[in-house]
Amino acid sequence: MLGALLAVLSAATFAFNNAAARRGVVTGTVIQAMSVTVPVGLVCFIPAALVTAAVAGLPKLPAIGIAAMAGVGLMHFIIGRFCNYRANQAAGANLVAPVVQLQVFVSVVLAVVILGEPCSVLQLIGGMVMLAGALITQRQPHKPAPADPAAQVASQRAFLPRRAVGYLFASLAALAYGSSPILARGALEHAGPLTGMFGGLISYGTATTVMAIGAISPMFRANVAALERENLRWFLYSGVFVALAQGLFYSAIAVAPIMVVMPLMQLSLVFRFGFAKTLNRHHEVFGPLVTLGTALAIMGACMISIDSRLILDTLGLPAGLDALLRWRITGA
Repeated sequence: MLGALLAVLSAATFAFNNAAARRGVVTGTVIQAMSVTVPVGLVCFIPAALVTAAVAGLPKLPAIGIAAMAGVGLMHFIIGRFCNYRANQAAGANLVAPVVQLQVFVSVVLAVVILGEPCSVLQLIGGMVMLAGALITQRQPHKPAPADPAAQVASQRAFLPRRAVGYLFASLAALAYGSSPILARGALEHAGPLTGMFGGLISYGTATTVMAIGAISPMFRANVAALERENLRWFLYSGVFVALAQGLFYSAIAVAPIMVVMPLMQLSLVFRFGFAKTLNRHHEVFGPLVTLGTALAIMGACMISIDSRLILDTLGLPAGLDALLRWRITGA
């Protein structure tokens, strides 16, 4: 129950983070977003880690766990976040979100293969439903809405999604985001929720170090120096909320299996749609296919997250079909 609650709270804060970051990269750059959100995340995790140490003593994490959480920092906060921001910048969060959320299917496959967690046929079908939702969303035509003067000042031109670039980087983000929980689960399993905050500090510290090394490049520094105050505000919001979301997420997977946490995280699609409508009305694509694709993605996530036995007991299917859908695949 605690893991599920933490996962839902994490989904909501992740959604606001995405909306804020999307608003910033409308006129800002991905490097600017990374240069703000990654260090801000580290700053947010430091007091949380200090509180953790005060409450439970120095969290115990073996050397291999520390190395795994450092790998999470590279995979999730550098590679995944860059690809996610680039996808949002190119096509908008509404179009690419169902593609990025395919990370849950990546996590499920890797959880079976690497962690040996069981996966039923019904859960595999749920993954295919999520994929169908992503494909349907991509079919939504774009009809630029007349922007108000304030939005025109912010964007300087009507939003025209670059779908190919957006979907490419969204797919790469899904692979990176879907792989990092496997590293985190292996490092934090049986460690307790408070250790999740300490693990997040390690990940953010690694990612911030990488960004600091990147600052050696004159081109990197020139890019960051051109950051506008309005974009800085949105990137700061994004950095704070994504750090909060990540802390909640690490705490969730420390007390609950990935098969429970990752699907519940797909509720961020619902929250994200609402935040996009509120904050980025003139910088997103809306329409019935976007709504349908999002609904299918959520349905697929439910098929993965809810115990297959509970669903099948409720449906009362014929014996043969029931047995097929109950069949479970278990990895090593």
